Amino acid sequence: MISLHGVDKHFGDLHVLKDINLDVPAGQVVVVLGPSGSGKSTLCRTINRLEPIDNGEIRIDGEPLPSEGKGLAALRAEVGMVFQSFNLFAHKTIIDNVTLAPMKVRKKSKDAARSRAMELLERVGIAAQKDKYPAQLSGGQQQRVAIARSLAMDPKVMLFDEPTSALDPEMVNEVLDVMVSLAKEGMTMLVVTHEMGFARKAADRVIFMADGAVVEDTDPESFFTRPESERARDFLGKILGH
Repeated sequence: MISLHGVDKHFGDLHVLKDINLDVPAGQVVVVLGPSGSGKSTLCRTINRLEPIDNGEIRIDGEPLPSEGKGLAALRAEVGMVFQSFNLFAHKTIIDNVTLAPMKVRKKSKDAARSRAMELLERVGIAAQKDKYPAQLSGGQQQRVAIARSLAMDPKVMLFDEPTSALDPEMVNEVLDVMVSLAKEGMTMLVVTHEMGFARKAADRVIFMADGAVVEDTDPESFFTRPESERARDFLGKILGH
């Protein structure tokens, strides 16, 4: 469903992605872990071309990533993305935030878009907030709206770029619970996160990155109990030692 081959990315002199090769089959949940500055978020952002790449190829569901224009817009409709900051439209109600793209991009009727939006808001546990504005919701609620908004496009793939890092600790689980339920339903997901519990519980596979490269690619049990690289052992020692 997601395929990266020989992907390189520079920011000036900084080589942030080094010859990345990664294939994610449909229905797999891949969690990307690693220290700050390892290239995790950049990797996530190249998959829907928020960041262009210097070398290599990226394919979504077998199709090469278009560089611009209508092809790119069509691809982005297939790839949902949830960011650290919720990126909701502040001047629109929750229900309007969720129905806007399906009506504009997918050309759904208002009734069909609203019906689907209510289904999704129910699913993420905030249907009662539908007529409020983002500023009236907690961070955890806003992030759940952002997930519902992405799902409203019926994407083939969901990308999450540290979706809980801007949240107060007590709001983290309400977002992770929604993500775990998506994983159980077979959504293809690539998740950049620091939430080790989520990686252990929901991931089919853990990718560990350091210094722009994939250092380990394994199952969660192996990664957390028998990491192969010194870099991963050092990372886990610091994270799990708290």
